[in-house]
Amino acid sequence: MNPHFPAAAAPVKLYRNPKSGHCHRVELMLSLLGVPCDPIDLDMAGGAHKAPAYLKISPFGQVPAIDDNGTTLSDSNAILIYLVRKYPDGHDWLPDVPEAAAEVQRWLSVAAGEIAGGPAAARLATLFNAPLDHVAAKAKAHRLFAVMEPLLKERDFLAGSAITIADVAGYSYIAHAPEGGVSLDAYPAIRAWLARIEALPGFVGMARSPIPETS
Repeated sequence: MNPHFPAAAAPVKLYRNPKSGHCHRVELMLSLLGVPCDPIDLDMAGGAHKAPAYLKISPFGQVPAIDDNGTTLSDSNAILIYLVRKYPDGHDWLPDVPEAAAEVQRWLSVAAGEIAGGPAAARLATLFNAPLDHVAAKAKAHRLFAVMEPLLKERDFLAGSAITIADVAGYSYIAHAPEGGVSLDAYPAIRAWLARIEALPGFVGMARSPIPETS
């Protein structure tokens, strides 16, 4: 249990789709911090994410969103920042040193850009038949991995020698990239980085889906 989480407080409500990497990064962060979580799976096919009550929590009608004993917040990367500031555990998840803070922010931008448009989009097209260009998404994923691979040969984590929220934001969709037809076989340093995250105390994985033919 996180020492900064009040003993009498209710678990943080996490509104999610259990197969969403955006939601998983929040669930993973909560678990790594030792903050109790109450996952609430939304019936998105039934439009639960567009219901007026939910739009008060997440105005764009997206998951994830949290309700931390009355404090509500949406956007997965914003939630990561909130959690590590609200419930510190002694680890420097979000550095204050300008250079290190900028490096973390750079990878949060990558999570919202290249990761979302690459491995996440390829997975959406494969698992959920989203109307996306699957070939273009796979190509974007491989361009991203071509940048990450040499970096992770030189350092253990994306922003340096220690894990930060940058790694939490990047993990889920990259770990599940093969579900979108994007193989990780050619990227041993990326696979080793994933393994380092999976070895952390408190790690929780996302439900696996079938892996199609990769390329």
